[in-house]
Amino acid sequence: MLRTPVLGGSHPESSGLSILVKQTWGALRSHWLRPERSCSLGPCAERSKNNALHSLWKGPASVRGGARQSPINIRWRDSIYDPRLKPLRVSYDAASCLCAWNTGYLFQVEFDDSSEGSGVSGGPLENLYRLKQFHFHWGAVNERGSEHAVDGHVYPAELHLVHWNAVRYPNYQEAVTGEDGLAVLGVFLQLGARHQALQELVRVLPGIKHKDARVAVGPFQPSRLLPACRDYWTYLGSLTTPPLSESVTWMVHRKPIEVAQDQLDALRTLLFTALGEEEKTMVNNYRPLQPLMNRTVRSSFQATEDSAGS
Repeated sequence: MLRTPVLGGSHPESSGLSILVKQTWGALRSHWLRPERSCSLGPCAERSKNNALHSLWKGPASVRGGARQSPINIRWRDSIYDPRLKPLRVSYDAASCLCAWNTGYLFQVEFDDSSEGSGVSGGPLENLYRLKQFHFHWGAVNERGSEHAVDGHVYPAELHLVHWNAVRYPNYQEAVTGEDGLAVLGVFLQLGARHQALQELVRVLPGIKHKDARVAVGPFQPSRLLPACRDYWTYLGSLTTPPLSESVTWMVHRKPIEVAQDQLDALRTLLFTALGEEEKTMVNNYRPLQPLMNRTVRSSFQATEDSAGS
């Protein structure tokens, strides 16, 4: 998940987590290989081969700790149907969309989170969580790119919509490291038909090719990026970038959205590097799978023979 910077002039306030990461890290260094991470899951080893990622992962905050790290391999047959799980309720204010920017690690879209009413509730959540930002993870090729996997299957890309608990915490920064602080909706992207809402974002990508560049975007309605089917899995996990805080309630949609090949290719035109630096293509910006350990994955739907293969 997340990070910071800016290109010239005055800009909207950066994501609180970005500031936290910057304080922890300082500037990114020039080494681009993500270190191997141990994982008991077979697909993890496969996905870790030749992953070209940058020095976000070199430092004390990148060391895995705790028992609820993300992402994970979601196993259909091991997930438990929970009839008590409510439908997810999303209510987003399109006018609160501020800007899109190249964080040097992700393509991220920021929102004004100063007022109530724009966020997600229902499901496993006890109250409304405000939308802060959404961002994408993707691979160099279509065979990999998503952070989560389903029965070992990965998708070309994954969308994360990041929300924070404004009932329990006064600001996003405190929610990042607090109990029940964050709620993240995960959506898989698969190759298929052109996605009209995503195309609106693709059009701004040439303006944020380099690290720290940002452009105004809006209004934009993020609910248009969600699948029509609202079935989901939920589990307790963490951020997938440093500081890897174990403060996240994950809700991963069962059904992916379809995107066209040229839309995936457009993401791969972005760079990890700033203007004037040696160009490093922004790809494979996902974390390897982490062990489930003693956690339970719950589902809002009942698995069937047909659905397990879909």
